[in-house]
Amino acid sequence: MSVSYFDFIIPVLTKNLTNLKAILEKGAQHATDVSMSEADLLSRALAPDMFPLLKQIQVATDNAKAIPARLAGIEPITLPDTEHSVAELSARIDTVLAHLATYTPEHFAKAATIKVTMPYYPGQYMLGHDYVAEFALANFFFHLNMSYAILRSLGTPLGKGDYIGGMSMHPLV
Repeated sequence: MSVSYFDFIIPVLTKNLTNLKAILEKGAQHATDVSMSEADLLSRALAPDMFPLLKQIQVATDNAKAIPARLAGIEPITLPDTEHSVAELSARIDTVLAHLATYTPEHFAKAATIKVTMPYYPGQYMLGHDYVAEFALANFFFHLNMSYAILRSLGTPLGKGDYIGGMSMHPLV
């Protein structure tokens, strides 16, 4: 069975953004339970030179909207980084999820060989296949992982099941 770029990218981003929203909401509830302000929650980072939770979520959503756009050869939607609350971050995630739902398999017809450029690597490109395999998904998951790790470091009761979410299990017959 052959899997298309659409089948691999859109469901993976959708599932994991949905999981990110759920763990963010658990983190917000935990912060309330321990009398931590939302501003303090969102400003927490794992190390002084790392992004805080707020920025980790913004970057994860930026990646989720940019990956399919770059593979389709179109401009990603623009989302200004103006969020200051969990509700605004949840709405940002919802916006990206709704946008992901607009893609069709036809958008990815040339995904493997398209020349992907990124603003932080001027004058260079990656082929779509290399972009997915070497950078795009790893970068998305890095910021997703950091968001999870920040929330766990604050004592939010999360486990691997929260991170992974549901799986497509089938009975053996």
